[in-house]
Amino acid sequence: MKSVTELKRFKEKGEKISLVTCYDYWSANILKGTPVDALLVGDSVSMVMHGYDSTIHATVDMMATHTSAVARAQTGKLIISDLPFLAHRSSRSHLMKSVDRLMKAGAQALKMETAPGQENVVQWIAESGVPMIGHVGLTPQFVHQFGGYKVQGRDSQSYQKILQHSKKLQAAGCSAIVLECVPSELAREITDSLSIPTIGIGAGPAVDGQVLVLHDLLGFNADFKPKFVRQFAQGHDWMNKALTSFTESVQSTNFPKDEETFQ
Repeated sequence: MKSVTELKRFKEKGEKISLVTCYDYWSANILKGTPVDALLVGDSVSMVMHGYDSTIHATVDMMATHTSAVARAQTGKLIISDLPFLAHRSSRSHLMKSVDRLMKAGAQALKMETAPGQENVVQWIAESGVPMIGHVGLTPQFVHQFGGYKVQGRDSQSYQKILQHSKKLQAAGCSAIVLECVPSELAREITDSLSIPTIGIGAGPAVDGQVLVLHDLLGFNADFKPKFVRQFAQGHDWMNKALTSFTESVQSTNFPKDEETFQ
């Protein structure tokens, strides 16, 4: 997938979309040779790569740096970048400077976490020629307002609020919507009511695609495994064994051998 315009064709054909996070040139080069459809330079980079306790520490500078690193790998895949915390709340001038920065860094679409009533901001960006991805449900930038990372949409009021917000985001010009940590029945109703695709994370199987953090699905964080994450590999154990083998080879003078030495 090379363009946001392909997202809707996936939904129309009934084909599922695979999306993973990507934060650097190294992992982008690996993902280049995989069938993964699209890459998300998520604001989760502040947690995964920088060690912060939430996504609110991501800045435009941080997002632009990681976006440009991914773009330089020339993966041929759609690159989506997150607008970080408060990027759209100070002024429209500041917002458009942030949008301009991320797009010129190599993003081909931007993802934005908004609350109901902020759809006009999304529309304004989209009408400027920038493909937009919405994000509803558990929006991590609102973690302090939610009182933690909790499933959203379980009661009838919040269920309808998320459903209506999703419809308004589509009307505002979004090309797709991420549904995070919502009940599967709500995800199904949103997916069925929209013509644009839905990408789920902790939203059940009825959505049009799935997204996971690359490091989570590869099992690199042995101590982090929320309910919605499946570890498709045991990366932590694999890396530990490789580094242990390297250290033992150095200590036993088994590395380097003659064929690994310049004469």
